[in-house]
Amino acid sequence: MFEGFERKRIPTSGTEINLVTGGRGPGLLLLHGYPQTHAIWHKVASDLAERFTVVATDLRGYGDSGKPPTDAAHMPYSKREMARDQAEVMSALGFERFSVVGHDRGGRVAHRLARDHRDRVERLAVLDICPTLDMYERTDMAFASAYYHWFFLIQPADYPERMIGADPDFYLSKKLKFLADGAAITDDAMAEYLRCFRDPATIHATCEDYRAGATVDLAHDRADRGERLDIPVLALWGAEGIIGKLYQPLEVWQRYTDGPVSGGPVPSGHYIPEEAPERLLSELSGFLEG
Repeated sequence: MFEGFERKRIPTSGTEINLVTGGRGPGLLLLHGYPQTHAIWHKVASDLAERFTVVATDLRGYGDSGKPPTDAAHMPYSKREMARDQAEVMSALGFERFSVVGHDRGGRVAHRLARDHRDRVERLAVLDICPTLDMYERTDMAFASAYYHWFFLIQPADYPERMIGADPDFYLSKKLKFLADGAAITDDAMAEYLRCFRDPATIHATCEDYRAGATVDLAHDRADRGERLDIPVLALWGAEGIIGKLYQPLEVWQRYTDGPVSGGPVPSGHYIPEEAPERLLSELSGFLEG
């Protein structure tokens, strides 16, 4: 995977970020979600690198990136700190302005990055999410049933860690079929996800990501309520997933920006970069070069 890309580890003020980078042109930051790594982008990265300098990172706590100690407030795994990592990475690579595409948890980091570093992000694309605050404040039986892991992973340490750690391969293989076509995940990508997720430090750090999402992240989001971005937003969601069934994503995202909001459903489940790579490339091409 990622043939011709350069692998780097870049220190930030809070940890160290693992990444691959390749191509030339404007900077394009790709952020993965749970429970994956930068490998989720392997079907689209080379095509994007024909027009952009692609930077695909592992979020802190995931993959081969650092897993700093947490605290009682889960602040080290707040989206604010995770977004700061990514801003510092792009500065280290020479990009003061760039576009960002985030899937799942990476979309939440991308959203916070655009809010906290408004002079840095030119365009924001989010894949199969609505904003965290909206999703928690509108929780009902349908959402809680479909997104059970949001409520499992936030339980106090080390309850979910022990349960997942008892058989991480079983948990991961089941999780990667979450509202998705598991057959779309290649053997190479699955091997990479399993390698990383077998590390107890990864299991703990990724639980902390969700604990932060239900606590400090909500505090930050509520403090920012009403403050709007002024950049274009592309929102895509899997037609077989839950986002389009429970929300009106374009209307929701329009409340967060004064820029244009575009997008719609794509023929996939949750893992759009792996299930519908050609469609994703087409959508990104029109959005990023528009």
